[in-house]
Amino acid sequence: MNRKKRRSSVDRGEAATANTKAKKSRNTGRKSKEPAPEETNESVFCLFLREAGVTLKQAGTSNEIAVDQVVFQKRIQKQLQKSPRYPGIVQEFTAGLESHIEDAERFRNCLIPCVPRLSDGDSSHVSSFQESLLRMLLGIEMLQTFIINTLLEKLPEFMFDGTGDGGLSIPHTIINQFKWLDRVVDSKELAAKLMELVSVAPVEVQRDIITSLPEILEDSQHNDIARELNSLLQENTQLTVPILDALSSLNLSSSLLTEVRGAVMLTLAAVQLEDLPVVVKFILHSVSASDASEVVRNLRKKLELEQCVLPPVLQASQSRIKSKGSAASSSTPSAGSSQDSVTLILDGIKSAVRFQKMISEAWLKAIESVDEEKDHKVVDLLVLFILHSTNANQSRRGAERVLKVKVRTGQIQEALLQRTFRDYAQVMRGYFPSILALAQSLLRSPDPCVVPFGGHMYRHSFTAFDSYCQQEVVGSLVTHVCSGVGGEVDMALELLCGLVTEKPTEMVLYAVFVKGILDYMDNLAPQQIRRLFHLLSSLAFGQQQQGSHIQDDMHIVIRKQLSSTVPKYKRIGIIGAVRIVGSMGATRLKVKEAQNGSLPQETLRQVTALLELVKSSSESSPEAAALYYDELANLMLSSTLDPEVQQNIEKSVIDDFQVDFVVDLEPEIPGSFPLTPRVMYDLEGQGNNIAINLLPLLAKSVQTKGEQQSQTTKAHKRVSPLCLSPFFRLLRLCEHKQHQGDLDEIDGLLGCPLILTDMDVVEKMESLSKVEREFLCTLLFHTINWFREVINAFCQQKETEMKMKVMTRLQNITYLQTLLERALAETPGYVPPVANFDGESTDAVTLSSAAPVNKAKKDGTGKKRKAPGKNSSESSTQLEEMTEADKTQQEQPEKEKEKEKEIRQGVSLVSYRQFFRELDLEVLDVLQCGLLSRSLLDSELHTKVREEVLLGPAELVFLLEDMHRKLEFSLTAAPAKRPPFFKGRTDKSVGFSHLQQRSSKDIASYCVQLLPALCSHLENCHNHFQTLLSDNNGVVDGPSTDVQQHHLMSSCYQLLLQVLNATFSWSGFSQPGQRSLLKKALGVLAERLKEKSAELTLDQLVKHSFKYLVNFRSTMPSLSTALCLSQLLSTVSEKGGNSAAYREQTASLAKRFLGQVWVTASGQRERGIKFNEALHTLLKIYLEHVDDVLKAVEEIAETGISELINASKDESSASWPTLNRQTFLIFYKVLMAELEKAVRKIPAGKVSDNTEAQSEKLMTWKLAVNDFHILVKLVMEFDSRPVLNVCLKYGRLFLDSFLKLGMPLLDHSFKKHMEEVRSLLIIFQRSTRQLHHTCGHSKILQDTSLTNHVPALKKSLELFIYRVKAMLTLNNCQEAFWIGNLKNRNLKGEEIPSQRSQESDEDEEDEEEEEEQHSLLPQDQSEDEAVETDSEESKTVNREEDLDPDDIIEDSD
Repeated sequence: MNRKKRRSSVDRGEAATANTKAKKSRNTGRKSKEPAPEETNESVFCLFLREAGVTLKQAGTSNEIAVDQVVFQKRIQKQLQKSPRYPGIVQEFTAGLESHIEDAERFRNCLIPCVPRLSDGDSSHVSSFQESLLRMLLGIEMLQTFIINTLLEKLPEFMFDGTGDGGLSIPHTIINQFKWLDRVVDSKELAAKLMELVSVAPVEVQRDIITSLPEILEDSQHNDIARELNSLLQENTQLTVPILDALSSLNLSSSLLTEVRGAVMLTLAAVQLEDLPVVVKFILHSVSASDASEVVRNLRKKLELEQCVLPPVLQASQSRIKSKGSAASSSTPSAGSSQDSVTLILDGIKSAVRFQKMISEAWLKAIESVDEEKDHKVVDLLVLFILHSTNANQSRRGAERVLKVKVRTGQIQEALLQRTFRDYAQVMRGYFPSILALAQSLLRSPDPCVVPFGGHMYRHSFTAFDSYCQQEVVGSLVTHVCSGVGGEVDMALELLCGLVTEKPTEMVLYAVFVKGILDYMDNLAPQQIRRLFHLLSSLAFGQQQQGSHIQDDMHIVIRKQLSSTVPKYKRIGIIGAVRIVGSMGATRLKVKEAQNGSLPQETLRQVTALLELVKSSSESSPEAAALYYDELANLMLSSTLDPEVQQNIEKSVIDDFQVDFVVDLEPEIPGSFPLTPRVMYDLEGQGNNIAINLLPLLAKSVQTKGEQQSQTTKAHKRVSPLCLSPFFRLLRLCEHKQHQGDLDEIDGLLGCPLILTDMDVVEKMESLSKVEREFLCTLLFHTINWFREVINAFCQQKETEMKMKVMTRLQNITYLQTLLERALAETPGYVPPVANFDGESTDAVTLSSAAPVNKAKKDGTGKKRKAPGKNSSESSTQLEEMTEADKTQQEQPEKEKEKEKEIRQGVSLVSYRQFFRELDLEVLDVLQCGLLSRSLLDSELHTKVREEVLLGPAELVFLLEDMHRKLEFSLTAAPAKRPPFFKGRTDKSVGFSHLQQRSSKDIASYCVQLLPALCSHLENCHNHFQTLLSDNNGVVDGPSTDVQQHHLMSSCYQLLLQVLNATFSWSGFSQPGQRSLLKKALGVLAERLKEKSAELTLDQLVKHSFKYLVNFRSTMPSLSTALCLSQLLSTVSEKGGNSAAYREQTASLAKRFLGQVWVTASGQRERGIKFNEALHTLLKIYLEHVDDVLKAVEEIAETGISELINASKDESSASWPTLNRQTFLIFYKVLMAELEKAVRKIPAGKVSDNTEAQSEKLMTWKLAVNDFHILVKLVMEFDSRPVLNVCLKYGRLFLDSFLKLGMPLLDHSFKKHMEEVRSLLIIFQRSTRQLHHTCGHSKILQDTSLTNHVPALKKSLELFIYRVKAMLTLNNCQEAFWIGNLKNRNLKGEEIPSQRSQESDEDEEDEEEEEEQHSLLPQDQSEDEAVETDSEESKTVNREEDLDPDDIIEDSD
């Protein structure tokens, strides 16, 4: 019954059409009032029909039926069978039918559904819908074959007629008669005839027949018809869609389905775009779990979506053609229709992914398997968005993971993303939530490599999508900014600034969202606050004034912050106000002829008022005033202000600076001060009559601070020495802007003296009071900061005289730093004056390192210097023109030299860096000067006037330290970390404010420009040490070695290598856009070795650079420097495509350094924490780069450590001089760690491995186990706590790796390689026994750091026993396994007394043999145990004498 209903419903539409037609003809025909004439020809056919209940009609009227169709079919069948003329009557009946349908109109009547007869009044017996007459007759089996043949013969007559009146297609209606028949008498014959028809019919009829096949044929015919359809598919691509529709509905065998799918895949490239969604859907819905990966991989390869959508330029030209009404253009698919097709394709993929987990996994594998960036397609990104948009957590996480990996490795880049957004914006709009979620995830990632890609996703989403999406993008970016996570905030602010610049009109609509960030400024760093206010002021006060609705809010916030008494909020107010001045007072472009490009008077008035407001708000606090000057200086540097605004600022700055800080020189300095004032550091000679009034200002400032608060709030402003350096910076930048870089107006300040005190007072620190000591330290800080700012100002001047003065100021700084270190050592608890005013450091800071500490081996700035070195860069004329004060200063180091014999305490200035003014990047231009060596100084200084400006070693160290810090901060990308709940006091960005305003690309480019100068200095250092070695006959600590000079030059050498390494380690070099910069950098190194030749490839450049750097290996002054060279070589070798080619050279170089005796200039062996750290890293580099790690470990463990054991207490190993009892722990830890890492890389054994592969893997494992045994046994010789800790930790890890990777290999190779397996397990069993003893020893010591490892290790030892038993059982050799009780012993092999009474701790005794050899096993094993115990006991005699070295090892941990 159900089947009948379904069959009836198929043609309901046609019935309705026919009914309507019939009614229409009845109502509107010529004889509307008369019934339609009935058929009068009384043939057998007509007679039987009438008797059965059907009345045939003419004139296009539907035939009428008086009974239900089932009753009708039974009556006809009964009439034919019961007729006396049967079976001849059947032929008569069919002949009557044939003659009846010869008339086209009557034939049409027979094809459309019959209508119930209404005149009889008993219509309730007839259902409302009846089949057509021919359809009812097809249900009678004895007539079916004839009627089918008749219909199929009639069909060609109507093939080309098209759709008739009332929308009825005769061919379509004929085919519909065959659908859903209760039984087909000869299904095979019907199928054959239908396929014959397909071969001759027009396309429309072909489609009808093909799509109807599943509803006509029985299941038994499905496979045969599918084969025919498959061959037809390859011949005619026009029929792709109907054939695939039919194939989807057929019940096919899996082999045939695979064959069909393969054929479909081959035709994929030729398929029309509008048919592609059906093809993709068929392919994906016909896969099985076994072939999903392969099918999806092939589909991805052949799916070229890039060719489906026209580029935007062509789309635009097509739309113009269409708008002109071109007739031809109507036939070409529009951009919209192609986008629709792509949308349908993606919907097909989405439905397959959603309902079949294996397909989502297959897509992920297919995308992961692509290795090259050029092989990735748009479809990869789109599919990742689809996978992320499905609700399944697994595919969502998988998509996110794959995208991150691909972005990190550079295989999916911004160009592909840009192409996807450009061509498929309409398609991607549907996946916007996923795009947004992925962008959020990437931006929050701790990996700095993927963060920019998240930014690109946001930017393209904003550009390509509608206003709703834009609002979501801005909202999400605002959320990122408010998160307070450093990298995330920076990227989000950068994106918002970029969007304001690119799309100001659109961004203004969302200004209110951005303004919300003002409530979360507590979490932002100063540089981030600058960016935020730059962003908001651009929106509110930009040239177009679109965002004027938030101007009032901005003013309110700024005034509120400026009036705050809390320093933090006042700082925010000052930064914000200056940024608003920058936007309001920016130079305007000429918009109309009436305007001349200048500011409107009202705007100018507002700018002036705002500047006055900030100035008056900050006068009460020197820190606030200094910040205001610094921010204004930044604005002058970064923005182009309107000339009137700039003029106003400059006028007040020049006047105020002269009044506040510059005084005329007088014979006597009036006033009483804590220290005697003296004019110092004059470079101008007799003609100078001005000085910087530093000491009197500082004294006044200290006095004012001591007064009561009520007395300090006077009408006049306070002048603080804190403002000296910031104010000068502002003055200098104003002059620079006004005179296009010429500083002639203020060049007197470079050589201008300062009113300080006699520096002899540092020698008498003990006699000074605490207040005087602190006053002296503050004076030194201010003086150094003044000189740093002066160098910032004049470092780019070209005249030789100016360069000389800059060099002298550098020498002044390095000298004053040595005095400051000593002064700080005598002044515990002292807090220096603030120098960087935009950070938290303006609050009270307590320095943990302010207490005196022993002077460590500093990188040069902490060393005292001799008089000639101090003024080494001055000409002889300048030497004669030194003032009296400078002569005193020059004599000073002679006194220091006498005291150098005493071990004085000093403080490292490393912890005081935040209290020094930041040096600009341009100061590093000074590095382009040559290096002044001692030999040059002795030979030439007094013989002729040198015009060349040269750097002294101490100044070079000073500049290189600063450069290295800058590169570490800006080029070494640290992962973004969430701030801890209790925020640390020290902010790493303090002292890098100016640097933060430059992009890492700019900094890297600048470093590349400096590379030739750095290489020259590197070669000078090399030559210096080479000369030193040759002078001393190859001995480092020869009699002619100057310890101080040696130390400075060593520091230079090490810093130069570190700077080069930091430059080449920049992650930006991996980006495609920076390839030319990398080639330029490598080209500099390559050119030092050979003349510049034709354009070299990247690999050739790497080769020459590597060769150049290797040449420095012979003059390494210390192990730390050697490590820096090894790291640099490793970094450079990775820049080429073939880094493996350099592994052997890097390893041999590291081995050379490890095999070298390192002594200091004073003749002592290098030692200490830094030496140990360098040794640890260098040993790791050696083992990571060596070809065979296991052999290298064996060489050190067997040869090196054996030599050490046999050597006396203070001696080293002969073949590895860096290995001694103090460094044994470092070697032991690295050897264990690298051995464990190496075995993890051994491939696991497989059943499919051949004998040779198994044998090779067994040999590798045997070597590894042998190394492990040697290392584990060493704990009997070196039993300090740290060594035992390493043994227990890495012993368990090694054991776990053996269980996971080694045991499967033994399972498969036991029968073929029985002897090898047996010997391997014997060795390993000895190691596990030693580990067991070590566990027992740890329990005796009751040391928690050791016993923490014991439970996990015991578990692994037990697992090992059962795993061996399982292996023997697998190989039918379980009789060869037995377990004995192993007693708990200590390291000496003695039984632990407390457990002698109990036979407990069942542990590992295991071996395996074939059944024949089983009886030998216990004997073998007991012998092994006896030998081992004897050896342990014999060693205890020697060990008891060696307690001291072990103690030393333990202390050095």
